[in-house]
Amino acid sequence: MITKPDRKLTRVKRHNRIRRRLTGSTERPRLCVYRSNKHIYVQIVDDSSAKTLVAASTLDPEIAKKLKKTWDKESAKTVGELVAKRAKAKGIEAVVFDRGGYIYHGRIAAVAEAAREAGLEF
Repeated sequence: MITKPDRKLTRVKRHNRIRRRLTGSTERPRLCVYRSNKHIYVQIVDDSSAKTLVAASTLDPEIAKKLKKTWDKESAKTVGELVAKRAKAKGIEAVVFDRGGYIYHGRIAAVAEAAREAGLEF
């Protein structure tokens, strides 16, 4: 009997494969994205010191009031703009994009494109 692989497990394996090659440094921290069914979470991490420098999500009070839905591309764009604005305020100009094992499509691409348009380089 053939069984289907667990989707979450395959995403985690894909993410681990990506993370073997991808690390954030002090000069170029890692912008990592996590997507659930209802929300999207983005954070910028310095892997050398193991610290989160900047974070934003659809649960953030700053943007949660403005959003009608938290699971669409428009909300992902808003989160991307917010994280880029906060990164620029902390002096972060360039990052390494970690898509978290998700395909670069939909909400993940919307976060990346919005962050690029707001001034982050990757």
